[in-house]
Amino acid sequence: MAAAVNPFSLFRHFPGLRALASRKCSVRFLGSYRNSSCARLPIARQRFIRCMSASPDEEASAKAAAASAESEGPTIFEKIISKEIPSSIVYEDENVLAFRDISPQAPVHVLVIPKLRDGLTRLGKAEARHNEILGNLLVAAKIVAEKEGIVDGFRVVINSGPSACQSVYHLHLHVLGGRQMKWPPG
Repeated sequence: MAAAVNPFSLFRHFPGLRALASRKCSVRFLGSYRNSSCARLPIARQRFIRCMSASPDEEASAKAAAASAESEGPTIFEKIISKEIPSSIVYEDENVLAFRDISPQAPVHVLVIPKLRDGLTRLGKAEARHNEILGNLLVAAKIVAEKEGIVDGFRVVINSGPSACQSVYHLHLHVLGGRQMKWPPG
């Protein structure tokens, strides 16, 4: 298994990550959950970083990423797939790779990506020829949830396009869990 990605070492190679990492977040600690059902979770799961909304930096970064989305250059995810950039891999098969997010928004936050981009830069670009890989991604999300012990309650999120703050134009699913999910999510 590869070592975890150090987000700070990626800044020099991917300047857009600096804006993502600097978004305004609040940190919740054990004391915040004294009278909630979360108090029954292990201490490691009770601490997490939670972003309340997209910051202007995050929105600007998403717009900048969209502007360069159609370039044929490799994405950060393709560099993770080729092992140029290390990651904490949770699941892998011949078509799909799942690894921990470097900026988790829940105690469990895993990204699930297709190993071959094949024009699938975002869900809005999906075509009938992508049916099989889209199904594989969802099955992989369920396998990740089982491995992480959250199969009884997890969320799968797909950001598609700049208005959804998509920051990497290689289709990816966020598998989130380990805490109570709220509604509405946005």
